[in-house]
Amino acid sequence: MSFEANLERVESRHRELEGMLSSSASLNAEEITKISKELSELTPVAEKVLELRSMENELNEAKSMLSDNTDNELEVLIKSEINDLSNRLPVMKNELQRLLLPRDEADEKNAILEVRAGTGGDEAALFASSLFSMYQKYSIIKGWRFEILEVSETAIGGYKEAIASITGRSVFAKLKFESGVHRVQRIPTTESGGRIHTSAATVAVLPEAEDVDINIDDKDLRIDIFRASGPGGQSVNTTDSAVRITHIPTGIVVSQQDEKSQHKNKAKGMKILRARIFDLERNRIHEERAADRRGQIGSGDRSERIRTYNFPQGRVTDHRINMTLYKIDKIILGESLEEIINGLTAEDEAARLALMT
Repeated sequence: MSFEANLERVESRHRELEGMLSSSASLNAEEITKISKELSELTPVAEKVLELRSMENELNEAKSMLSDNTDNELEVLIKSEINDLSNRLPVMKNELQRLLLPRDEADEKNAILEVRAGTGGDEAALFASSLFSMYQKYSIIKGWRFEILEVSETAIGGYKEAIASITGRSVFAKLKFESGVHRVQRIPTTESGGRIHTSAATVAVLPEAEDVDINIDDKDLRIDIFRASGPGGQSVNTTDSAVRITHIPTGIVVSQQDEKSQHKNKAKGMKILRARIFDLERNRIHEERAADRRGQIGSGDRSERIRTYNFPQGRVTDHRINMTLYKIDKIILGESLEEIINGLTAEDEAARLALMT
């Protein structure tokens, strides 16, 4: 569809929605809510289209005045206006093209964050812990709610696996490009020879599914109750509060044992399970994404990396957009992570715009 055809489609749909709301007596509350939501999302785009139309008319009128003009002083003013409008029009069109890009329906959803140690033993687990902390701090900066759902610690304080639920505005839109293998290069505290070691951790960011997104039939679930093990205190370990949920059709298994309450563990487990099934379904529908979660995060091997954190050089390099920032401390603290995220978002928009032209 051409750019002009897209503009006409926006104008037509906007008028249609306004007409539907003006005669809303025949609509029920759910229909009114749905139409109002679409209208509120479309209105800023329609207003930009109107602004573009007005600018184009002004330019045409100025050109017409110039061709009929015989006053030298007025000619200078008209040419200045034509030059100004000619410079502003491409900017306006570019802004509209961005607004017209197909939206990822999951962008406004909350997210499930999963960080796992990859290649590198204890050092990989320590790095996984650092990454998990980075996202937690970034969430605080963004004003999001960061709820830890599960953590599997190593003896020296690293994380074999850590899972969190992140709630807030446009969480998935911001974090979805973080999925993949993150590589670290640094001298471990246990290294006496001063040699730089390379380790890796995987990050998966899944849109959190709501009940309306995924319908899970109870008969498709196998729920096992068992006694919790590991850290958690005596009261956790002496009760059968741990829960393992298996979704039989997909084979996805989720275990939860962090809470003393079996009910709370089941609720947390279902939240993770729902997100994983939703992500699997999204991947099936959108073939450009990985066929399954392994395709999203890679194997955890050092050679499959989206980003490298080089501590001796103080730099972080995102290999997908060839962006290097020499502010590793601020990035690990979550303070400068936004710069990389914005770069990835801009690159994604540019690639999708290129497909439209």
